[in-house]
Amino acid sequence: MKKYILVILPLAALTSCSEIEETINQQIEKTTTSVKEQAQNAVKETLDDTISNSINSLTNAEHAQFQEVFPKGEPTMISDFKGKKFSFPNGSPAYVFKYKADKDLLIPYLEQQETLDEEKSDKVAKKIDGKVFMDKLSFVEKFLPANTIDMSFLEDIKNDKSIEYYKLKRFPNSSTIIYNPKTQQVFQFVEVSK
Repeated sequence: MKKYILVILPLAALTSCSEIEETINQQIEKTTTSVKEQAQNAVKETLDDTISNSINSLTNAEHAQFQEVFPKGEPTMISDFKGKKFSFPNGSPAYVFKYKADKDLLIPYLEQQETLDEEKSDKVAKKIDGKVFMDKLSFVEKFLPANTIDMSFLEDIKNDKSIEYYKLKRFPNSSTIIYNPKTQQVFQFVEVSK
């Protein structure tokens, strides 16, 4: 009888340990799943809020004038002007301008604009590769509500190899200028640092 007890007792203890281990593993799995779901929900809510704020600020885009951003001098070289002002989710204002101008007059005009910090500013506009900028614009376009800003020009710009791209930072303004030498059409995107 003692032999049976000695055999049964370790088997019972082993079975009990297996059941306890299984219960612990189930609890760990439930907790892990619950934490993952909560984290995913928190990220989704934050992302939804950010996108919603971005769309709301862009939906509330208002008309803007060139002189509002570049007050120094009289921009007589500009014609057929259209401008919009909107805010990024962080509250920084941004502008989208469309107009016609001669590049040889426009670029020096923009380079002469006052700056709040000469060390953070460019003295001259730099010609850049437009692919990265166009990729960013295409990405942003996906999040814009219809009719906020007319982005139909993107396709024309992407296919035209003569288009020139310039970057000029006159702190707090940072401009990206897209220039079509054939038509003198300019698209200018200005971000204002806070």
